[in-house]
Parts: sequence; structure tokens; C-alpha cells
Amino acid sequence: MTPERYEIICKVLRQRQPDLTVITDEVHKGRNLSAIVRTCDAVGIQEFHCVEPRKGYRAFRGTALGSHKWVDTVLHDNVVDGITHLQKQGFSIVAAHLSDKAVDFRALDYTRPTALLMGTEKEGVSPEALSLVDQEVVIPMMGMVESFNVSVACAIILTEVQRQRQAAGLYDECRLPESVYSTKLFQWCQPIVRKFCDEKDLPYPELDDEGEIINPSEWYRRVREAGY
Repeated sequence: MTPERYEIICKVLRQRQPDLTVITDEVHKGRNLSAIVRTCDAVGIQEFHCVEPRKGYRAFRGTALGSHKWVDTVLHDNVVDGITHLQKQGFSIVAAHLSDKAVDFRALDYTRPTALLMGTEKEGVSPEALSLVDQEVVIPMMGMVESFNVSVACAIILTEVQRQRQAAGLYDECRLPESVYSTKLFQWCQPIVRKFCDEKDLPYPELDDEGEIINPSEWYRRVREAGY
């Protein structure tokens, strides 16, 4: 772990937005899902919610370029459960959906807790989901086609979300709870030890201010003596 790498990890974690997320309503193409995850990472989203497609969730690594390592994916069996889960946490559900109710996506205040809902490639947001959302937004189109690709639309809207949050200073100080920050810091700094601890159900050892395990030889000794 170089000092430069450690500083980048700390900086990224300090800019994570715990009250911002994306939830997909059975988006099924791996390439689109991974492009959305990549955008989530780029704008500081730590937790991505996916209503698992009937064909299953498959990450398309070529598009994600490793971003699945940095964004946690939460799978839901159906869209109602996913939306209800987020609403109980205080999120406003904003659906990207072309309808008479939809407003220009730039008109909303995204500094409040927001979950952006993206629908499936062909059918869009499902009727079940639309009955539960708080707001519908649309991206104005100037051409013959009616909509962008789902991952492109997600990126366009999240760019506006990022702009508003930057202007409001929401990226200027760490907003993650301390317990979440310290956990993610260890996982990102020590991926090999993390895997071992997770498999053995062991607590993570403490890190020093350079991202290294404090007194690693002593920690390894205790682990061996415990039979792991």
C-alpha cells in the first residue's frame, strides 16, 4: 500500500453519498448493469440496488472496469420489496419514465435522500413500481428516438445529481457513518485479509494511518493459535 494509493482510497470514501442510490427494475443486460454500477462509483454512490432479473444478475466486467469492487450491490427479489426497503430508510424514489406526470430531470432537488429508479430495457419502469414512486422525470429529447439507452440515461441524470450536490457542499466532508467508513477502508486497503476474515467470520484487525495492519505478525500469531 503506497501513501498515494491510501490517500486516494480515503478521499473516495470521504466523498461517498450514503443518501444517494440507484435501483434498477429488472434491467437484464449485463453490459447495462455494469455501466450503471460504474457511473454509481463515479458520482460517489456506495450502495447499488438491483431487482434481480428473471435471468439472474451477471456483472459485465469489461464495461465496469473493476468498479464492482468499489460499489456494494444489494439484490431484491421484486421491485415492490426494493422500493419499500428504500422508502423505509427515508429515500425519495425518482423514476426515469416518459409519462404525462414526468418533469424535466433538472427540475428536482437531488440534495435530499434520493433513489433513482431505472426500468428495464424494453418496457421501462413497471406499473407496480410506478404506483409507489414519489416523482417521475424525463430527459428532453430533440431527435426521432424517444429515449436514451438505460445506462446512458442513468449517467445523464446522475451528472445533474452530482452537480447539485457539489454546489451544496455535500462532497466536502465525510458523510459515511464512522463504522461504515472504517469497514470499507479496511476492505479496500486489505482485500486479501478481508477475504480471509470474511470466510472465517473473524473481526477485521486495526489499521494504522497508512492503511497497514497494526503489528501484523502478532495478529497472524493469534489467528494461528486460534486454529484458523
